[in-house]
Amino acid sequence: MNNMAAKPTHIAHIVFRFDIGGLENGVANLINRMPSDQYQHTIICLTGYNPEFFKRITQPTVQIHSLGKRDGNDFGMFLRLWKLLRQIKPDIVHTRNLATLETQVVAMLAGVKARVHGEHGWDMGDLAGGNQKYRILRRIIAPFVSRFIALSQQSAKYLEDDVRVKPQRIEQIINGVDADLFSDAPHQLTNIPAPLEKQDCVIFGTVGRLAEVKNQQLLLQAFVCLLTEHPQYQDKALLVLVGDGTEKAQLLAILERSGLKDACFLVGASEQVAQWMRLMDVFVLPSLAEGISNTILEAMATGLPVIATNVGGNSELIVEGETGMMVSVTDKKEMSNAMKQYLDQPTLVEQQGRAARTRIEQLFSLEHMVDRYQKVYADLLT
Repeated sequence: MNNMAAKPTHIAHIVFRFDIGGLENGVANLINRMPSDQYQHTIICLTGYNPEFFKRITQPTVQIHSLGKRDGNDFGMFLRLWKLLRQIKPDIVHTRNLATLETQVVAMLAGVKARVHGEHGWDMGDLAGGNQKYRILRRIIAPFVSRFIALSQQSAKYLEDDVRVKPQRIEQIINGVDADLFSDAPHQLTNIPAPLEKQDCVIFGTVGRLAEVKNQQLLLQAFVCLLTEHPQYQDKALLVLVGDGTEKAQLLAILERSGLKDACFLVGASEQVAQWMRLMDVFVLPSLAEGISNTILEAMATGLPVIATNVGGNSELIVEGETGMMVSVTDKKEMSNAMKQYLDQPTLVEQQGRAARTRIEQLFSLEHMVDRYQKVYADLLT
């Protein structure tokens, strides 16, 4: 009888860059929650990674590699990836989003039998999958993919209808969230702007990289509209934006023109996302496009009602009028009116926040997500 323990399944996760972000946080959660005696993980970054963010990985055996991809076409990167895959010999390669899709071909040429690709969201150049060039690229690469993971119903429908992937090759798996991390404990932040400590204000907030696709301009314009048209709330409403990125200068310019610098705070990037969310009363996600938003899930787990634009998978997470409100992606007045409802009816904050937390506990646990991924991996290796 052979008493040797089974060799762990080795999964190579290929991402564009491993840094602060919803996709990357999902990868970290998945790796940390999978049984370490059954799975071995390697993270491969096309460009690079943030060493501080990598510390979120709690599994001690996880290796990370950077391929040092240059801007534009870097065919040498594909050769470096092929050599690395031949060296580490993973059982499964799991790529994510369009930026890594072409590496599916490299994985096949390197002899990796099981290949998974996840569609997590959209970029400015491909909002809701509308870019014809990228659609054609997906069709060309699709035969090299063993199984597609779609986070939202919109992504699943896009893969089936536009990329022409057979439905039996598509699995929809919604991200899970660590509900215990985003509890209602004290926020434990230091050096925060003094106005944010006020007890009689409704604090609206958002978390995310300051990028065009995240559309924080809409949120800031809606907040300015709210306080300009309803000055009675100028001492009752605050806005905090957590994150950094290319749109920061533009947002600061809007804020400067508004004359409301004492009511709105851009606090920069932070590793203390849970703590910042605990400080907020209402979460707002103004994105132009989304897959399944990790930050919405985290806000709901914190017990916050959520105002979000009606794009991507947002409507799969938020129950209109019960856990939050959906608004147009282009209408600052509609978003302003949604924010005003929480000021007019303060009881909505606690009522909808409590319902949001319950929805997370019932439908969006990390355990459920991890179980679904493990079933996909096991199915591909049988």
